[in-house]
Parts: sequence; C-alpha cells; structure tokens
Amino acid sequence: NQEIVRTGLDEEPFTALAFKVMTDPYVGKLTFFRIYSGSVKAGSYVTNATKGTKERFGRLLQMHANSREEVKEAYTGDILAVVGLKATTTGDTLVSEGQTIVLESMNFPEPVIEIAVEPKTKADQDKMGIALAKLAEEDPTFKVFSNHETGQTIIAGMGELHLDIIIERLKREFKVQANVTEPQVAYRETITQETETEGKFIRQSGGRGQYGHVWMRFEPNPGKGFEFVNKIVGGVVPREYVPAVQKGIQEALAGGIVAGYQIIDVKATLFDGSYHDVDSSEMAFKIAASMALKETKTKGTPVIL
Repeated sequence: NQEIVRTGLDEEPFTALAFKVMTDPYVGKLTFFRIYSGSVKAGSYVTNATKGTKERFGRLLQMHANSREEVKEAYTGDILAVVGLKATTTGDTLVSEGQTIVLESMNFPEPVIEIAVEPKTKADQDKMGIALAKLAEEDPTFKVFSNHETGQTIIAGMGELHLDIIIERLKREFKVQANVTEPQVAYRETITQETETEGKFIRQSGGRGQYGHVWMRFEPNPGKGFEFVNKIVGGVVPREYVPAVQKGIQEALAGGIVAGYQIIDVKATLFDGSYHDVDSSEMAFKIAASMALKETKTKGTPVIL
C-alpha cells in the first residue's frame, strides 16, 4: 500500500484507467480508457491491476463524434476504446504485465430510487435478464437485483429520469417490452413479549418412530437479529440434536407466524426437553423446534412491522 509516482511519458510502463463501458451492436463490448503513462499496441496483453486478471487488447478505436478510426498503437494522453476486454469494468486500472500499480478508484453514489420491472411476454423474459445485466455493466450507478421474498426483479438508479431512460433503452436497443410497477413491500414480523413454549413431535408408524421434545424461551431481541442460546444441562436433549433445534427455528422464522413474513429480532433459548433412545432423530427435533416457535402466535403477541 505504498504510493508510486508515474510521470506522463511514453517511456514509462503502461498505465491506464477504464472510465466507461458500452455495448456496441456491431463489435460488442467497448471499454473506454485514458492512458496516463506508457503506450499499448492492439493485440497486446495487459493486467487488470484492480481485479488481478489478465486481459488481451483487441482492436483499438479512436472515437469521433459520428465515426471511429482504428489505430495500431496508443500513447500517453490518448483516450480510446478497446474491443475484447472481458473482466474490466468502469474504474479499473490497466497496466503492462508485471506491474501492480492501481490508480485512485472512482467512487459512485448509491442508487436512491427503485422500481420493479416484469417482462410483458415469455420471449421478453428470456431477453430481459441479459439486457439488464449489460446495462448495469455500462452504468455503475444502475443496479439490478432480485427480491427473493417477493420474486420481483428490481432496478435502482439515481432518479426517475435515469430509470425512464433505462426502460426506454430496453425497448429501443434490446427490443424488450417491460411493465413497471412499485416494488412490493417485504414486511417483517417479530414478537413483543417473552414466552415459554413446548414443541413435541411424536410419530409411530409400525417401525421405528420419531420423537423430539423441546422447551423454548423466546424473547424480543430488538436490532440484534436472531440469537440462539443452548441452556440444556444434564443431557435431557443430547448435544448432537441441538444444531437441529437451531436449524428448525431458523427455517420456521423464514415462514412467519402471523402472515407468512420473515420473523426478525428474536432470541431463542433451548432450556429443557426430552428424547427417546431409539426414536429420536435430528429431523424429529427440527420439527419439534418449529412447533415451539409456532406456539408464540398465541403467547408471544406477534406483530407485523
């Protein structure tokens, strides 16, 4: 992490900054860069010092207002576009092989507005993911993600106009028709009172049965997420079944107890229970733990946040 000084001379090692990525309908991905020192030839190999990967320069293009000129070599101070870089994104430093210098990174603001998009047809669905990924690669202030709880595809940007342009580009450049809606709210649930509940799962079906039995204490845990505590003494619940109890509660938390929303900020303490030498299993204790959590619906005064 030491500071290195590079003078802007052609004789210095090659150092450049990628400042823009664009998808061109004819040549594919174009990476715009400015050379701060040294020179580079079309077809040469360079290092992406930011990511630690090797890249090969394809065609070098001198971009003009309405035309482009292919060049064989570029020098200090030149601003060009290159074809063929696969891993390079906006803000990455490109250097000659063997160099490790990284230029000061570019800082981009976080998005301030989100909307949900959905394809109008099945054909649009197949193309929309690819198109949004390409647009996000071009624009560091544009984000795309899936809300795993609502199943919606969310796009986020710097304002309404920014996202309007994205939707228009989807239609014009990628021939994707999309509907725009407000993102669904992913509500949360929690409990508001401490409560002790019992979960007992017993099943007999002719052969080996199933037996799991736990006593749990559930408490509000504001701002601290989920916390699990094992207070078993004397082996009333064998140690090998305790992880199954914790997993059973965590899986039940995801399904909610009031309206199916994820439960947050709960402290769960396993303090008692029982087992059967033959019939007990991890699955049985996992189910028993989830049953204990569901009992908080009547005793823990759950609420939707």
